[in-house]
Amino acid sequence: MNPTSSPLPLVEHLDRGPLTKHEMAARVARDIPHGSYVNLGIGQPTLVADHLPEGAGVVLHTENGMLNMGPAAQDGQIDPDLINAGKIPVTELPGAAYFHHADSFAMMRGGHLDICVLGAFQVSSTGDLANWHTGAPDAIPAVGGAMDLAIGANRVFVMMTLFTKQGVPKLVPECTYPLTGVGCVDRVYTDFATFQVGPGGATVLETFGIPYDDLAQRLEVALSRPAGT
Repeated sequence: MNPTSSPLPLVEHLDRGPLTKHEMAARVARDIPHGSYVNLGIGQPTLVADHLPEGAGVVLHTENGMLNMGPAAQDGQIDPDLINAGKIPVTELPGAAYFHHADSFAMMRGGHLDICVLGAFQVSSTGDLANWHTGAPDAIPAVGGAMDLAIGANRVFVMMTLFTKQGVPKLVPECTYPLTGVGCVDRVYTDFATFQVGPGGATVLETFGIPYDDLAQRLEVALSRPAGT
């Protein structure tokens, strides 16, 4: 089943939350279908690799040229030549393959990835993504492969905290930072809630430690519940 096409009834987990980074990563991993080809963006999304169950059949791709990447390497497993795009030491699974990064980008641009999981500075309720630059004069832009992934992957999941350290929402009516892609995001996984976004706006699928009504008051975007809820 395509997890972005048939929303389930809204679930409010009032006894748990906000989620930790690893709990968010586990939540994302749960929605990745068996056998998918997936790219995990730099930062929090790399944690998803540690929460894919054995036998999931998920093939992880990195833009620096590797297929069938495994979880992060632990002490005694570290090979300095075996890293992901974020320069984090990783492991390899049986059948892992290596290739030039130009071929890796061709896979991304050619629509061969089922899902990519990216971090973000902002996501709009209609699925616009801003994750490479805050626009601040002293900020260092970091495009990487995000633009290729946002447009090339069949589905885009974003994993991020819902609020900045200053309490400003990162799910917004319209992005104010430079865009990475327009209308490319399907789902947003945060510490307080999981959202489906797109042309119809933002739908809340789950909340963690906060009721739907309280969440709606803290955000400037118009929220909706799944159909039939």
